[in-house]
Amino acid sequence: MVSGFFHSYHLGWARTDARTLLGDLEAAGLRIAQPDTGRILLDSHDPASPAGTASTRSRVTRDQFLSLAGLERVPAVGVRLWVRHDLDVLMRIRRAGDRAVAVEFGLGGLPVPERERAVRAIRLTVGRASVLCIGFVLDRTGVSAGSDWDGLVVDGTALLDGWPDVLAVREGIAAAHPQLAALESVAQSPWRVFGSAALSV
Repeated sequence: MVSGFFHSYHLGWARTDARTLLGDLEAAGLRIAQPDTGRILLDSHDPASPAGTASTRSRVTRDQFLSLAGLERVPAVGVRLWVRHDLDVLMRIRRAGDRAVAVEFGLGGLPVPERERAVRAIRLTVGRASVLCIGFVLDRTGVSAGSDWDGLVVDGTALLDGWPDVLAVREGIAAAHPQLAALESVAQSPWRVFGSAALSV
């Protein structure tokens, strides 16, 4: 079974953007430190890999994570964010081609109330994390996991393979894309937002 996800895409990403994102996520209730132990755990798992794929975890400080999260020395970094002491969300920050950075959140394993709380927190923070947030995609069940989201949101060239709950892309991409151009959307500057849940995110 494919898990749900939320991906956002940013240009001009730097350590300051990672710091802003983390601070906003924590203010919204997604904590980087495990509530019982205070530990911060890097996680090497790739959310796009098959379920059950092994990952490695290592303990770091907040400053060490932020240093890595600017992606100046590594192409990707993942960390666990805690919804409560026994529930977490994997956040992964990675290069998405030459120009963009993807910030990915795995929503699998969360009960519906906690999942929706996490979705609200993520949605409220992604636009503030970087003034150059060029789009995002929310798929609560993972039905569109086969789509090339990097190619669609960043370049506007990939086609949809399954429909997510919400998709936001730049105006130019929405107008030129062969699937999106014919669909109804909502203007939420700087994006066109598609999907049945467009008005609720």
